[in-house]
Amino acid sequence: MSLVSAFVPIWILTAVGYAACRWGPLGEGAASVLGRFVFQLAMPAALFLALSRMPLSVFDGRSLLAFAVSTVAVVGFGWVGASWLFGRRPGERPIWGMAAGYVNSANLGIPIATQVLGNVSFLAEVVLLQVLVVTPVILVALDRHSDPAGRVRVRRIASLPIRNPVILASLLGVACSAAGLRLPSAAGASLTLLSAAAVPAALVALGASLHAPAPTRVEPAERVEPAERVEPAERVEPAERVEPAERVEPAERVEPAERVEPAEPAGLAELAVITMLKLVAQPVVAYVTGLALHLSAPQLLAVVVCAGLPTAQNTFIYSQEYGVGEAVTNRAVLVTTTLSLATVAGAATLLG
Repeated sequence: MSLVSAFVPIWILTAVGYAACRWGPLGEGAASVLGRFVFQLAMPAALFLALSRMPLSVFDGRSLLAFAVSTVAVVGFGWVGASWLFGRRPGERPIWGMAAGYVNSANLGIPIATQVLGNVSFLAEVVLLQVLVVTPVILVALDRHSDPAGRVRVRRIASLPIRNPVILASLLGVACSAAGLRLPSAAGASLTLLSAAAVPAALVALGASLHAPAPTRVEPAERVEPAERVEPAERVEPAERVEPAERVEPAERVEPAERVEPAEPAGLAELAVITMLKLVAQPVVAYVTGLALHLSAPQLLAVVVCAGLPTAQNTFIYSQEYGVGEAVTNRAVLVTTTLSLATVAGAATLLG
């Protein structure tokens, strides 16, 4: 029961965030503002303190290997399956794989690890694996497919650790731990206060975001764009019948192929597959791998709980930046986040 009760504050603060955004004092932009505060300030402070105070000797390669295997297996299957199952274009496949296997190790990972595991030490290893290994691979693929010449912006990829506060704070924390450095008391106390805001602010932001994305569904309004089919008004220009040569362009009528993309059933099928991969397949693979590596019960719990975290919001950020798979990733983040609190709680109860 102690593990289940650990989720009660998570559910309560998430509900508070949702209610405050929908009916209370928080405005529509609350989720975005709180999310930026957590990502840019509170979360880096929490990770830096955790890593700088943690001896490098506590890093267990077997636990990280079990998590890495689950990540590679699920991201890889999603990457390839996006093409096999749904005919996704090459540029969309990396985002599809990321939606299936890239966990929210920061915004939601920190509060869950704190409440369920008691610390964020293993989560910090997960953060480093994702931001230093998985993220560059995804971005290289996206860069390559977004560039007409297939080039990769190496400078952009190389500067990622500097531009991303979570990566930078994690690296600085590891460096401080390796060098045995300790912060001045004033700086340490300030960071401690700041880091204490990470968990509650992240949960309130999560709850607020569950309300905010709702308007996005109004996007099917873009289907009303078949109003452009009223362009047969151009047929009234039969005066230019010489343009029937352009009638040979009904080949462009093959553009209704784009109608297949918005099809709701396909979107729902993709969302279902991504959700199953993220919340079921990845924890199961992590569990089986952990058993094969003879992890202890606490290590197995940490690996499975972290593998069962929902799709990271970065997935939508990257899809938005590169203009691929935005509708799928937006829904994947929302659905997996909503369902993960129950699935992770169940896994924690079974393994605890």
